[in-house]
Amino acid sequence: MSGSQIARQIQTKIKHEIQILGNITPVLATVLVGNNPASKTYLKNKHAACSAVGIESRNIELPESTRQAELELLLKGLSADESITGILLQLPLPQGLDQVSAINAIAPGKDVDGLHPYNLGMLMQKSRGIVPCTPKGVVVMLRYYHIPIAGSHVVIVNRSKLVGRPLSQLFLNNDATVTVCHSKTKELSRFCKEADILVTGIGHRSQTSIGESMIKNGAAVVDVGTSVVNGELMGDVDFESASRVAGHVTPVPGGVGPMTVSMLLYNTLLTASQRRGRNLNFDPETLSN
Repeated sequence: MSGSQIARQIQTKIKHEIQILGNITPVLATVLVGNNPASKTYLKNKHAACSAVGIESRNIELPESTRQAELELLLKGLSADESITGILLQLPLPQGLDQVSAINAIAPGKDVDGLHPYNLGMLMQKSRGIVPCTPKGVVVMLRYYHIPIAGSHVVIVNRSKLVGRPLSQLFLNNDATVTVCHSKTKELSRFCKEADILVTGIGHRSQTSIGESMIKNGAAVVDVGTSVVNGELMGDVDFESASRVAGHVTPVPGGVGPMTVSMLLYNTLLTASQRRGRNLNFDPETLSN
């Protein structure tokens, strides 16, 4: 399953949507605290993607010494700024800063990551609002490749607030039966082997690798994990081994990563249109291979 292929189509749709919105220009403000090299790279890619589709982006960098009150004051100021339609707080934050409290300082209607308690609560209510980027991207990818979700047994090996928890709710909203596994799960292989759809986001390839012995025949395997091993970016899944039994497998890179960026762009477009009382003409979930 190629995330890059789907992402190109989504971004073409977003670019067209921005053009027909006329005087509504989405403006994304990103906030980076500290000097995390990986975060800087991620933001560089996100800003490049914004530019490619016609979204204006502004980057604000704060020193690692930034205090909680200073960060939240900035986020509240961006929330009140009418020229800003979306806000992204790049995670993780430096040690000592409270991520939950910082996210709460972002106006829910500008929270393009979908992590504000209001937006997560709306996800629980099955409301069609702002959904966290990676979970939304996973579901869009599965729909694109016509992989049934309703009635399927989904196993998610991740319980983070960014991926596993919102993704489990999104699958439940789409009538799947969901099992969430994590570092304390006993007999992980057994649970993985039972999945019609296996989503893994462990992120420690040197310690855990998902291969054919852990995958059900014909299953769809979505690899959200990323690790750097000997200078090479890898996922949790041994792609060659998994491909021998799985019906569908995502590569790393080129799988979920491009989908996450595309959903960020879509959420930024969505927040801009909602603030102007406009409806969008497309939903990424309606794309088809």
